[in-house]
Amino acid sequence: MSLIYKDTHDFTVAELEDLFLSVDWSSGHYPEKLLVAMKNFESVISAWDNDTLVGMICAMDDGIMNAYIHYLLVRPEYQGKGIGKTLVEKAKEKYRDYLRIILVAYNKELAFYERCGFKKSDDCSPMFITDLWT
Repeated sequence: MSLIYKDTHDFTVAELEDLFLSVDWSSGHYPEKLLVAMKNFESVISAWDNDTLVGMICAMDDGIMNAYIHYLLVRPEYQGKGIGKTLVEKAKEKYRDYLRIILVAYNKELAFYERCGFKKSDDCSPMFITDLWT
């Protein structure tokens, strides 16, 4: 395994579809929308094993105070190898001067994000409206 990390917004539809569906995310069924989303994120850091997209982290920000990590995903066969943690560390480094880095974590991933330095809020809850089926 020869991993390379890239700061790029350029992906193919097939690369995005394959990565997102590898983790059973319903957004993988909308690869053309994902392609546009990648262009619109402020920050996209991806992990590659040769020519295979194996993981990515995507964030939006207001340019000075708040950054929101929207996607963090790693192909199942590459999980447990430190790729997700490395992607989080790269995002934290990019936003080191911001006042807040925010993300919404599924409960089963809380321990991972806590190991990365995030804290669960006691006084607020994530809320969303979605048309995606999960």
